Amino acid sequence: MPLRSKLLLIILDGLPWRNWKPFMGNLEGWAQSGEARKWRMRSVLPSTSACCYASIHTGVPPQVHGISSNEFRKRVEQPDIFSEVTRAGGRTAAVTHSYWSEFFNRFPFDPVRDIEYDDQEGPIGHGRFHTMTGYSHTNQMTPSDVDLFATLTRLAERFSIDYGILHTCTVDSMGHRYGQDCVEMDNALYGLDASLAGFLPRWLASGYEVIVTADHGQTLRGHHGGHDDEMQDVALYYFGDGQGWNTDTLLDQLQLAPTILTRLGVGVPETMTAEPFLD
Repeated sequence: MPLRSKLLLIILDGLPWRNWKPFMGNLEGWAQSGEARKWRMRSVLPSTSACCYASIHTGVPPQVHGISSNEFRKRVEQPDIFSEVTRAGGRTAAVTHSYWSEFFNRFPFDPVRDIEYDDQEGPIGHGRFHTMTGYSHTNQMTPSDVDLFATLTRLAERFSIDYGILHTCTVDSMGHRYGQDCVEMDNALYGLDASLAGFLPRWLASGYEVIVTADHGQTLRGHHGGHDDEMQDVALYYFGDGQGWNTDTLLDQLQLAPTILTRLGVGVPETMTAEPFLD
């Protein structure tokens, strides 16, 4: 039985609230025209990448799922978007950093076994992962955003997926290297916005609802992890027909998982206690 709708979640790692409006011109244009709706969303604590990844998909805080840093990783125990969509008969895909594979598919990550696979039994039916092995201040080891967007598009069109996630570390890596207030970051944001704009209309034309957001923010010096608006607050753009909360409302990152399942028409597990912001 088909799900109620199809949805793609796009995570732009490390993009703080203050930098969406001045630099993401295509997204802002769609919001201005009414084709998208925009909210401000606050991440969990710690506002560290791995912690946020696990919370985005399980709808529970790090203190519950147990991912407390980038260095401590495991297969999470709580139900997540992938597991619930697969259980409901839907097809899933992920084009992400390998942490997502470890948290929601199998741990530890084996590059040969796990970097690319297609397994309808899931919970991640189609995985295309990157590790960024060797990442450092002088070599970011980040894949091209266009390549990532193209890969998600290929999976969506080839396998008719119901739910897919794409995660890119470009902005986060640039911030750690150069900080947020610099010409290098200005150009990186301009390029990312333009790359995304080349694919998003195609996803919408294929019948997907799309959410574009970030896992966490970042300070001007390129730091995150703590309890600070710069580190926690991000934008969220929604393209779809769902009726939602007033856009002046500050969203909680824990609302993402139950909201996505609600839009897909999949039952929300009891562990996800935050209220969906879309019907």
